[in-house]
Amino acid sequence: MQLPESIPSSGPPAPEIQPLGLVPPEDPPWNLVDVGVIMVFAVLSGIFVLALAIFGANFFRRFHHLGPIDVQNALILIPGQTVAYLLLIAFMVQIIRLKGQTDFLTAIGWNMPDLRRSFLALVGGSGLALLANIFSALFSRWMPKSVPVDKLFRDANSAYLLAIFGVLVAPVVEELFFRGFLFPALARKIGVSASIVFTAASFAVIHQSQLAHAWVPLLWLFVVGTVLTVARARTRSVATAVFIHVGYNSTLFTLLFIATSGFHHMERMT
Repeated sequence: MQLPESIPSSGPPAPEIQPLGLVPPEDPPWNLVDVGVIMVFAVLSGIFVLALAIFGANFFRRFHHLGPIDVQNALILIPGQTVAYLLLIAFMVQIIRLKGQTDFLTAIGWNMPDLRRSFLALVGGSGLALLANIFSALFSRWMPKSVPVDKLFRDANSAYLLAIFGVLVAPVVEELFFRGFLFPALARKIGVSASIVFTAASFAVIHQSQLAHAWVPLLWLFVVGTVLTVARARTRSVATAVFIHVGYNSTLFTLLFIATSGFHHMERMT
């Protein structure tokens, strides 16, 4: 599936970083109702694509006389989730077009940073991932021994697929929605500071099912979401938040790769 050709590869240079207290709310062409419509589309399209993926896996199983399939399989879920994310991006592009905008990346505040700021964002995300390990160690007694997302890491192939998705796909789509659409629409209604808190909380809540609704990892995701949203607010650059997110996820997967000897000993995750 291809995105519309009208989306450029990068937006204008990011503006100077401003103190958070001096950052004025933005005035996006969409509103919170549009954000709600995007959320509904994301849920419905995700369910539809997942159903198709499961149907396709069952058809393949029966055609090749294989055993029962396990829907908690990254080789089924991740391709389906990727397709659902592409549909979501296409839908967001159409929302922008309906609002009279033709340049999607400019409308959502992509604002590609220069090479130095991009590198610093990646390094900052990596540092945040290292802090996550310190946080987990400090609060280890309240950390669940296993969470639902761990079940997806069943073998090396699944782990590699999850790593590719977690580094190249999820950060882009999540930042487009949370920091590209939700944050500016909220900031116009309730102010920058309150919208940072609400956006970060929403970012954490959306991952709760993957983390067994455990409050300690969700608290950390709230911290991560706050950092991402503050970076977005100060730089007015969704791309900067994407780079931080990519640095964060890539470091976590790199540490997991090392700890499991190249994803060959996934039992070491627990």
